Amino acid sequence: MIVRTATFIGSYVEEKKCPANAFAEFAFIGRSNVGKSSLINMLCNRKDLVKISRSPGKTQTLNFFLINNQFFFVDLPGYGYAKVSREMRKKWELMIEEYLTSRKTLQLIFALIDARHEPQKIDLEFVNQLTGWELPFALVFTKCDKAGKSQTWEHVHQFHDMLRSRKEAIPETFITSADTRAGKEEMLGFIEHLIENK
Repeated sequence: MIVRTATFIGSYVEEKKCPANAFAEFAFIGRSNVGKSSLINMLCNRKDLVKISRSPGKTQTLNFFLINNQFFFVDLPGYGYAKVSREMRKKWELMIEEYLTSRKTLQLIFALIDARHEPQKIDLEFVNQLTGWELPFALVFTKCDKAGKSQTWEHVHQFHDMLRSRKEAIPETFITSADTRAGKEEMLGFIEHLIENK
């Protein structure tokens, strides 16, 4: 698949106010500072489609981007960001849960994991929650160029082993880098396959 057009449609704080149409949606979520904005920009061949901030917690809404006039990328707030009030974190959590569990057009969730680190409790808990909600998701390990090949695969295998220990199925997994564009063709090909077989 080639991304020819990518257009920002709008930001929303409630699922019921999100665009009402039959386009498939692919959501992106991960810990704050996991490289979510950079990944979406890389997939779309754009440098500034999604604003990149050095300050974690910048994304605070459900941000919709129309791709090829065919489907949506949805940029969700990051989880695990501590430098906001407990009330604000709870508000984000409820907004994300409502969107993920209620959205009929949601095709797949890309759960982003930082390849530089060993499996983090917060990531495992989030993936476990997706499994509990019976939602389709894939794992996307980001920043593989900064981790190095051997360390990246070590962390991927560790994460998979922890999922197996919880008797969870191993989802489709992608190894990516926004800088080297690693994983771009694989992810876009996977999305194309899902749309064609919707």
